[in-house]
Amino acid sequence: MSDRPALLWYCQHSVGLGHLIRSYALCAALAERFRVVLLCGGALPAGIRPPAGVQVLALPPLGVGAAGGFVSHDPRYSLDAAWTVRRERILAAYRAVQPVAVVVELFPFGRAKFARELVPLLEAARADGALTACSLRDILVSARADQQEHDDRAGALANRHLDAVLVHSDPRFARLEETFAPRRRLRVPVHYTGFVVRHADAPAAARGEHVVVSAGGGRVGEPLLRAAAEAQPAVGVPLRLIGGPLLPDAAWERVSALAGPGIELRRTVADLGAELRGARASVSQGGYNTALEILQAGVPGLIVPYATPEEDEQLRRARRLERLGAVRVLAPGRLGRAALARELRQLLSFEPRTADIDLDGARRTGDVLAGLVSAPAARAGRA
Repeated sequence: MSDRPALLWYCQHSVGLGHLIRSYALCAALAERFRVVLLCGGALPAGIRPPAGVQVLALPPLGVGAAGGFVSHDPRYSLDAAWTVRRERILAAYRAVQPVAVVVELFPFGRAKFARELVPLLEAARADGALTACSLRDILVSARADQQEHDDRAGALANRHLDAVLVHSDPRFARLEETFAPRRRLRVPVHYTGFVVRHADAPAAARGEHVVVSAGGGRVGEPLLRAAAEAQPAVGVPLRLIGGPLLPDAAWERVSALAGPGIELRRTVADLGAELRGARASVSQGGYNTALEILQAGVPGLIVPYATPEEDEQLRRARRLERLGAVRVLAPGRLGRAALARELRQLLSFEPRTADIDLDGARRTGDVLAGLVSAPAARAGRA
């Protein structure tokens, strides 16, 4: 039996894999200080292994279905049944683990529909004196039609149920208040940890002549992959297209049908960072994890952010990195074969600047949590 204190981490990914990959990186670092149990609420992707030393408890997975609605991904459970089973398993896991800290990823700043299972967990933790914290990325969605009401609700829930907010950002790059503005002050202490990026496990490989084209988990990656395949003959540089574990099979077949002799196809890869360290350049969407792995690899990167009228997080991040000279950006509305071919040619001569931002967030998160757990004042502000 480990003598390390137990920590219970909750992560729910619904559309992409960014939340899960960041949670994996954080839990791997936290496992040096805590006995970490990870509650995973989304479908576990094939080909991406959980970190060593972390116990993963899979809940009946919920997420966005093929038709766009919210569904149960386990055929044994209807959506209503899955909610019931999940809540029971979450509380049972809490009782079995008896953690000194409970960390929930994103809630209540997002994942509002998951309040039904997370509020009982946080209430149980606070009743027992465990530390409660939220893990947040650098930039939040801030273009909802009801954004002010959303922020007010989230702020009230945070003040009621949390002891700390961990923002995985360098405050010189992005601060919480830039994308979160409740009318009542957030009383919960906010701790900036620096950015979280998986550190390389192996020495950098010699760079090849190919360009890696990736789209995160891949669920919304078909337009980028198709445009790259169509642009390749006009550029001549070899491309390695990475579909991603969530790219629908039909979409992968359509992309594959466009692949000529200058294109190598990879359905999924276990470590995108390793792929980037061995590439001449990168073309990608602008999710948190991919953007940071581009910076860490020092590879010339073109970001084509995924954006909708209500989701501008990737575009905001990409533009900030572009202003630092760290990447190039192609606006999502301009994506097409001709535009991407032009950008690819310019990318091959682009020399990115080294961005002066903190990438040690995984280790520092462990420092912050260890300090909060051991400090008597950590819960002094509880109502």
